[in-house]
Amino acid sequence: MGFTIGGSRGTKEFRSGTRRRGRTSECTAVAEYTGLWGWDVVPGARAAAPSRDCSCGDGRCAAPGAHPLPFAPTVPAGATLDEVTDAWADCPGAAILLPVGRAFDVIEVSEEAGRRALVRLERMGLPLGPVIVTADGRAQFFVAPGAAAELPQLLYRMGWDDADLDLRALGPGTFVTAPPSDRAGLGRTGWLRPPALDCAGGPPQARLLLGTLAYICHRFRR
Repeated sequence: MGFTIGGSRGTKEFRSGTRRRGRTSECTAVAEYTGLWGWDVVPGARAAAPSRDCSCGDGRCAAPGAHPLPFAPTVPAGATLDEVTDAWADCPGAAILLPVGRAFDVIEVSEEAGRRALVRLERMGLPLGPVIVTADGRAQFFVAPGAAAELPQLLYRMGWDDADLDLRALGPGTFVTAPPSDRAGLGRTGWLRPPALDCAGGPPQARLLLGTLAYICHRFRR
């Protein structure tokens, strides 16, 4: 596995001659996430198509290209571009992962449902946070922390608890792959709605978006 990041053999391959301090596009993106938006960032494994072998070196990896590197420390919120560059020099080529459950939780739906819901939510003038779109057709809405724990009760109160919805919440212990990184060898993630100053103080409460997201998901299921 020639491109390995994180396995014992691959670590040596990548680190030999790679202590360079070049400011890559990944470093610039990470510095924006830490410095401008106040998010922690974790260097993550990568996977290469078509076999999608994980760069962690584990041939039986349960989440190839979609988990943190075991040896890499978290780059904390507030880190500068110089600090990010130094940190990323130890794991060049790593994916950019954002830990969920700290500054935000995530509500995930299908991409098509997410796009339609986003148009409706914008027309309603509701507060919105960033939204990631993945190469495997998912839309990930950033919402205030605590949404994952509250989701069953929120759906119950809104009458959606018995509905068959393609909707789930991500909370503490999970990670989203941030643009411009590739996720799991499937392609790069992108911003359906990029971070903006109007949500810099924190993403909206899940209850403000959940009714619309659930309704659109229900229509797609039908």
